[in-house]
Amino acid sequence: MSGIPNSVKAKGKRQKVKASCFSLFAFYFLPFALLPSVGCNQEQQAVDLYVDAVMLRELDQDEVAVKRLNSAVRLNKRFSLAYSLLGEIYQEMKEYEKSAASYEKATKLNPWSFEDYFNLGRVYQIMKKFAQAVGAYAEACRLRPNHLEAHTRTAKCYYQIGDYHKALIYGEQAEQIDPNVSEIQNLLGDIYALKTDYEKAIRSYKRSLETDGNNAKIMTSLAVAYLKTNRNEPAKEVLESVIQIQPDDNTAYKHLGYCYLRLKDIDKSIENYSRAIKINSRDWDARRGLGVAYILKGTKEDETVDETLKKKAVEQWRLSLEIEPNQANRERLLKYIRIFSK
Repeated sequence: MSGIPNSVKAKGKRQKVKASCFSLFAFYFLPFALLPSVGCNQEQQAVDLYVDAVMLRELDQDEVAVKRLNSAVRLNKRFSLAYSLLGEIYQEMKEYEKSAASYEKATKLNPWSFEDYFNLGRVYQIMKKFAQAVGAYAEACRLRPNHLEAHTRTAKCYYQIGDYHKALIYGEQAEQIDPNVSEIQNLLGDIYALKTDYEKAIRSYKRSLETDGNNAKIMTSLAVAYLKTNRNEPAKEVLESVIQIQPDDNTAYKHLGYCYLRLKDIDKSIENYSRAIKINSRDWDARRGLGVAYILKGTKEDETVDETLKKKAVEQWRLSLEIEPNQANRERLLKYIRIFSK
């Protein structure tokens, strides 16, 4: 075979692609077999253009391939395979609107195509059009009930639009397909935490860490869930492990400051809040917590507060409000500022 010229090989390959594509075409468009000869000629031309586009894709000539495909769908507006390939090429070219429009057309022409629905959902997800993405992904899940990624992506998109009930349904279905995927367990942990079911959140985060043990983000989420259930010692241990992995993790230091505040180790609380602020000077939440720590440290047995620490607390609270004027419990913080400024 080594003596066969490349041009002959390419011709043979093109003929195989053409035969394969025409077989698919005949299957999808068999109802049109009895159309007048002009219609049949147009369909044949459309297939030829599609085959050209496939070959051009292999040669990395996507723009020319797009022109061939657009010509093909002008000749046959029901050519779903051409729309599918257009969606694929437009996606790679980052022309997401055109990609989505092509996949939409493909799904209408071929409503049993899992790939078209899945790819449509993926393009909408890239575009951050999560409401449209869930519709496409959910249809893909219906077509393939055991497809792990389809269920995972559907859950993620429902999570993005704030529909935590449906996010949980698809997340738990993904878990049934494969319970040992860290990404799914982490997502379930986040959903359970938002639904304030912290026991289940802790369980999911721990299972996630079984396969992704050094993931600082998941570890921090686990620590927060521990804090929500007043398990301060386990939270402290997890957060200290996070800092060993990521020494400049502002969030971990902030939560550790709060954890030490609960454990009544005020000096350690001040130390960790201060470290968080050193890493990120605009962390208004850490400044708010640091102010509380200063007040607790400065409070004497007669319930008066050390003037120096009182001033430091008020300064941190004012800076917190400057950074985030619309923070939760703003009025309460303003009240504390008035009280301790006297």
